[in-house]
Amino acid sequence: MKAAKAAHEAAIHEENIPDNKYDTLSLEASYVAQGQANRAQEIKRALQAYRGLSLQPFDASAEIRLTALVTLEGDDGALKTVFIGPQEGGLKLLLDGEEVLVITPSSPMGRELIGKSLGDTVEIGSASYEIVDLY
Repeated sequence: MKAAKAAHEAAIHEENIPDNKYDTLSLEASYVAQGQANRAQEIKRALQAYRGLSLQPFDASAEIRLTALVTLEGDDGALKTVFIGPQEGGLKLLLDGEEVLVITPSSPMGRELIGKSLGDTVEIGSASYEIVDLY
């Protein structure tokens, strides 16, 4: 929010008023201000979505859905843990020292995982993963 406010103030500052029709500093500053304001609103909506999120318990027979924490094992044996959240896919978090990638149900990986269960295999791009843990 502070960055958006600072960018807005820069856009309207008297030093940024164009000297001629080719001076675009003010216009560029206004684009930055608008972009930062938009991103601040997106983050605000995401925070509201996560605050209202009800975490569900998952057992070995459960199907994957929103709020699942899923561990996948690739063909090479590497483990990858993902959290299926309502927004902000791509965000990386640390949980007990392990990296967790936030994905959404509408992402390619999310679409493949929703409805699957422990032991199922999913194809994501050219990679194949087995679902080895579900929380």
